Amino acid sequence: MNDRLKALADAGVSIWLDDLSRERLTSGSLQALIEDKHVVGVTTNPTIFAKAISDADAYAEKVAHLASQGVSTDEAIRVITTDDVRDAADVFKPAYDDSEGQDGRVSIEVEPTLAHDTAKTVEQAKLLWDIVGRDNVFVKIPATKEGLPAITETLAAGISVNVTLIFSLERYKAVVAAFLSGLEQAVENGHDVTKMASVASFFVSRVDTEVDKRLDAIGTDEAKALKGKAAIANARLAFEAYEEIFDTDRWRELETAGAKPQRPLWASTGTKDPSYSPTLYVDNLVTKGVVNTMPEATIKAVEEHSEFSGDTVRGDYDADRKVIADLEKLGISYDEVVQVLEDEGVAKFDASWSELQDTVTAALKGAAK
Repeated sequence: MNDRLKALADAGVSIWLDDLSRERLTSGSLQALIEDKHVVGVTTNPTIFAKAISDADAYAEKVAHLASQGVSTDEAIRVITTDDVRDAADVFKPAYDDSEGQDGRVSIEVEPTLAHDTAKTVEQAKLLWDIVGRDNVFVKIPATKEGLPAITETLAAGISVNVTLIFSLERYKAVVAAFLSGLEQAVENGHDVTKMASVASFFVSRVDTEVDKRLDAIGTDEAKALKGKAAIANARLAFEAYEEIFDTDRWRELETAGAKPQRPLWASTGTKDPSYSPTLYVDNLVTKGVVNTMPEATIKAVEEHSEFSGDTVRGDYDADRKVIADLEKLGISYDEVVQVLEDEGVAKFDASWSELQDTVTAALKGAAK
């Protein structure tokens, strides 16, 4: 059988799972994905944990114990999520060792309510890092304007960071600048940067969701011809920026000190439009040195349907720029789209956090009775 997932990994794409739960840890399904599906990392977010913790059976014993201690809802969430991430980090330790710290990473996110508070983001990043206590963990920090200095300060403290909710090229470049400053300060602060790593999570499918909606509203043949093209073009142009930034003397100095580049991570790679191939945002973003984090349904789709040939990112950035320019000609503002997406992204995670709090509050009350 043609092992499409192995072909993807061999092409230089690290396959990470965009999901985590206690059930995955206890049933062995996470270990099976590592052994059978070439999965070498995990990302989480408030939406994932809200869904996981709604499974009362998997967390019943832990919730009952926490309820007996009279802990608050937020403290219970912290215990439950950090325990899951710590155990997952232990499962991925062999992948971490085999890749010299590039893969085998498990991400945990700061509370989305802190997205516009630099100081509290840094404070919680340090707290989560200390509580989990594993070198192969990433703390996720959103790429809001207030998040940028938090990224630098967290890295300067020797903490590995997954930067999330990146939609625009301008913000991506600012994220990489924050990464470089953070590593430079980490070196000055005496941290071993050979053990540190970072990814920049560039969101993909949501760009098409927003742009396609606007193209449908225009309704012309010219507009319809651009559907399903903006997200891939945007991601490829981000990779072009990555190539340029990590080919500078500033980066080479850090590399000499043992630092690893901040890899681009393709996030939100499950297709939202059923008329698109379920592997659209995998097959068209294949290149060496990136991560693609996928829900299990997308991993299965890749295994069954993926079709790509060689590198599908490098080589024709002018064509990608033309897609963005053609959208502008139709009156679709790139800057407006990416700002809408960032605002929506923060709001969606806020809503998921509230849902998570409600779920845990109800579970604690039920266990107390």
